[in-house]
Amino acid sequence: MTTATVLPQAPAPVEPPGVPEIVRRRLSTPAGSRTSWLVTAVIVSIAAILRFAGLSSPKGHVFDEVYYPTDAWDMLQHGVEWDEKVNGPAYVVHPPLGKWLIAFGEQIFGNNELGWRFSTAIAGTLMILILIRVAYRLFHSIVLAGAAGLLMTLDGFQLVLSRTSLLDIFLGLFILMTFAAMLLDRDHYRRSQLRALEQGSPGHTRGVPWWLLVSGVTFGLACGVKWSALFFLPFFAALILTWRFQARRSAGVSGSPIADLGWGVVSFTLTTVFYLATWAGWFLTDTGYFRHYRAANGMSEPPVLGALLNLMHYHSEAYNFHSGLTKPHDYQSWPWQWLLIGRPVNFWFPNRGDCRTPECASQILLLGTPLLWWSFLPALAALLWFAIARRDWRAHTLLTGAAAGLLPWFYFAVADGRTMFSFYALPALPFLILAVVYVLGTIVTPPSHRRAGAVIAGVYVGAVALCFAYFLPLFLGWQIPYESWLDRMWLGSRWI
Repeated sequence: MTTATVLPQAPAPVEPPGVPEIVRRRLSTPAGSRTSWLVTAVIVSIAAILRFAGLSSPKGHVFDEVYYPTDAWDMLQHGVEWDEKVNGPAYVVHPPLGKWLIAFGEQIFGNNELGWRFSTAIAGTLMILILIRVAYRLFHSIVLAGAAGLLMTLDGFQLVLSRTSLLDIFLGLFILMTFAAMLLDRDHYRRSQLRALEQGSPGHTRGVPWWLLVSGVTFGLACGVKWSALFFLPFFAALILTWRFQARRSAGVSGSPIADLGWGVVSFTLTTVFYLATWAGWFLTDTGYFRHYRAANGMSEPPVLGALLNLMHYHSEAYNFHSGLTKPHDYQSWPWQWLLIGRPVNFWFPNRGDCRTPECASQILLLGTPLLWWSFLPALAALLWFAIARRDWRAHTLLTGAAAGLLPWFYFAVADGRTMFSFYALPALPFLILAVVYVLGTIVTPPSHRRAGAVIAGVYVGAVALCFAYFLPLFLGWQIPYESWLDRMWLGSRWI
């Protein structure tokens, strides 16, 4: 009897395990939409008209335009800020990038009102475009994304800063760009985790996190406008690490975050490099303030290192200036007043003239649209509740951004009584508006009362639009009867 020989069979190929639907849903990211881009284009067009129309009016310098456009024009001539009185370098306490951006408009249109306000109008319009795209990525809703863009379009605070040659609109733009890049990196990282699961190699994500590196670049540019951008660094870093931890947990991966920390170091290195690049005019000339501080004081000044040490001395002196800036100002305000519009800043108020009535008034007042700004505190309170009750990452994210833009100023107000103004709150504005939109979303979303919620949200946005129209003369400096101007001083002497 013969026995058949049974040959061992090759094992069947192992198929990668299917990804559970709940995991796929957690790691999924929103797809693009042509309609969302159409809505974006319409709202941005409206915003651009409001920010560019009549940009050269009023004539002359408005508020701190007496400083920054002058510095920008001097930088075009000398490469650094210049003091014409002594025919030598000027000592300034803000980094150069914002003034270089103002100089861009002056290079095109000349040293005039249109020239020095052109770049700020571009920055203000770009903020609205980016905010709409950020809102769409957060809420996956064209309606809510459009509402976010429309609310910023109709905010007098952002409008006035978009039409005035100050630095804060550039700071707000680069902070928002950094946050947008972080969101894109979050989605890219989650898609990478999902692909790794589908390929049967969980946790093995490959490739360069380009959007994380972009966030490092834009954050360096933000610091190149104002140092207060640094307030966002620990908050944004915590968000990035938290998002990556949550993505790995959703994918069932318990790997080490060393790679994430490594890429974080690379991103921060780019921040440093691009920040230093904003000082190119100072490095490439020999005329900048403190450019040869060490040599002038009998110390060694080796190539490259000497310039960096001189720049460190410059920074030390500028920091001491900011720390000791406690001189009272008629329009200064404290952080706890900002969201209440407790003390808006008078940007421009010429003498009264005849406008077919016994008296008239013209003013540009840095005033947030009241109905919108008085919604911020209730929205933040609701956001805190949703962050706790729903454990919604979006609520935590928006609270973190708002805290980064506001809380550090509370510390400095209490610690050293530093002179402050309400426009310091601009970088927090996108997060405050998104907080309002988040709450509107909770009203509109439930199917049981979606129609009623849509009506409530529509009435609110309409009321903000009417409020904006009522205060528009104060945002654009229109001449109106004095009594009409006085009627708009809702908080009396606090606004005058």
